[in-house]
Amino acid sequence: MNPTLARALEQINRIVLGKDRQVRLCLACLLARGHLLIEDVPGVGKTTLAHALARTLGLEFRRIQFTSDLLPADILGAAIYDRDSGKFTFHPGPIFAQVILADEINRASPKAQSALLEAMEEGQVSIEGETRPLPCPFFVIATQNPGDQIGAFPLPESQLDRFLLRIRLGFPERAAERALLRGEDRRDILANLAPVLGPEDFAGHQQAVRGIHVSDALLDYLQALITASRGDARFAAGLSPRAGLGLLRVTQAWAFLEGRNFAQPEDVQAVLPALVAHRLFPSAGVSRAGEDWAPRILLEVAIP
Repeated sequence: MNPTLARALEQINRIVLGKDRQVRLCLACLLARGHLLIEDVPGVGKTTLAHALARTLGLEFRRIQFTSDLLPADILGAAIYDRDSGKFTFHPGPIFAQVILADEINRASPKAQSALLEAMEEGQVSIEGETRPLPCPFFVIATQNPGDQIGAFPLPESQLDRFLLRIRLGFPERAAERALLRGEDRRDILANLAPVLGPEDFAGHQQAVRGIHVSDALLDYLQALITASRGDARFAAGLSPRAGLGLLRVTQAWAFLEGRNFAQPEDVQAVLPALVAHRLFPSAGVSRAGEDWAPRILLEVAIP
């Protein structure tokens, strides 16, 4: 693995204890130029992980707390009349940063949630009839509480599909929780966290990820997995072409983190559960969710 990225992983793992795999999936998601969804109950470190990622990568960070009364203008910004100049002046919203933490995104109304759609897909927003580019790189790290909690608005499928990966943190293991209880307050550590690399360095790593070799045989494997999801009666709908492209990109990113210049089936298998977790919805009468079916799909589709 690249020594700088190894230091970045080590630093984040000192903040978020006992979640090595989840941290690596987060970094792979960002290297693949994707957006990340972290779903779990409150208090397990979702916000801390997002903050640690941004600080470690040396990226400008903004947090947007999604609430039921949040308006699109609170996210994007608005043109405000300046009495002295007699003109409208645009005041950019918090979306104009390199890393956006959309905290508890499913507590906002669908109208506010939709304000993120163009930004996540196009890297730009349209305000007052003018298109404004967002900083580069641009990532959305959204956290959401389980949908059965009070005051939660489920994200529509169209918005879920724009998140490359979805992960859950879960409660820490006993040893990690003991270290958390005895250690320094995470907020104090975050306040003093120094970046391991900068935006230019990270952009270089993203470009290197695009150069990871993917053989025709591995593409056959990717297509077989996608086709299997579409022809499976257990799912209401299969993986979209966007999901297929995302699977390719994040597979390359995982191989890059493993220190290889080529991807292999093990990379696909490592990232597939986090990619399908929020995309495969069970058909009527089927109770299992997407992440529960991912291991079965991998078992049912042979490696070429």
